Amino acid sequence: MRLLNTLLVACIAALPLLPVAHADSFPDKPIMLVIPFPPGGPTDTMARTLAGEMKDRLGQPMIVENRAGAGGNIGAEYVSRAAPDGQTLLFGTSGPLAINSSLYRKINYDPAKSFAPIIQVGHLPNILVVNPSVPANNVKELIAYAKAHPGKLSYASSGNGASSHLAGVMFNSMAGVDLQHIPYKGTGPALTDLLGGQVSMSFTDVLTAMPYIKSGKLRALGVTTAARSQALPNVPTVAEQGVPGYDVSVFFGIVAPAGTPPDRIARLNKAFIEVLATPKVKQLFASQGLEPAPSNAPDQLGKFISLQMTKWAGVVKQSGAQLD
Repeated sequence: MRLLNTLLVACIAALPLLPVAHADSFPDKPIMLVIPFPPGGPTDTMARTLAGEMKDRLGQPMIVENRAGAGGNIGAEYVSRAAPDGQTLLFGTSGPLAINSSLYRKINYDPAKSFAPIIQVGHLPNILVVNPSVPANNVKELIAYAKAHPGKLSYASSGNGASSHLAGVMFNSMAGVDLQHIPYKGTGPALTDLLGGQVSMSFTDVLTAMPYIKSGKLRALGVTTAARSQALPNVPTVAEQGVPGYDVSVFFGIVAPAGTPPDRIARLNKAFIEVLATPKVKQLFASQGLEPAPSNAPDQLGKFISLQMTKWAGVVKQSGAQLD
């Protein structure tokens, strides 16, 4: 009997050493944040800014890894195939999370089904800018001139299927004009020719355009989002100027592989919300022209991605763009 009691006491004493089945120490190692584009540019800057602030909230560092290629598809596919444990995340944009599913002949993931949404970071408006030689000071004047001179005006984009391309496709359709699309290999070459007058205009992002607008080298006619940009509050929207319903921007969202446990999604969501609310991050993102998201809830990002996929599928079809 004494031996039995001794064994029982020993077993009870050992119980605290046994693992607790329901405990979740997540994260217990560094988290990888994949950027599906090369280093540099707004996406890379935003992602690295957020990642640098996450250790204080999660207790583990967030390591950024650039996996570029195929318009963001390579990085997105990599994350979609990662273990659904919340340790590998994607900092995605409108391309890999919406547009590419229609633009590319084949992609090996589904933006609506392959990921568990975490948070929408915000969106970056485009802005319609023209070379000063274009005889138009606002969107209404531009439309009138374009209709009077069909095929004369051209717009530069950073490439077929890019936001700056599809924004022009939407504008042609909704304004009833015929702007000629001139694709470039990146924003830099497109901007160089716009400044030189080789093309008439561009639907470029606010961050890129702002210095040239302020210096007078480009004329801002309209912001492409439904609401005015906080970075350029005096520039009216395209929708305000005779094209109601016109709304184009690049959105940024963070997702995990589908099947990631909801409690881990909630933990990550809370941490990102806290970081986005810090004065340092708010000020930096505002200076880059980023507009805050209407909701930080994971399910709202999921619904938004589905809506964006439908919206851009029609525009891509209309543009005729198709990439391998």
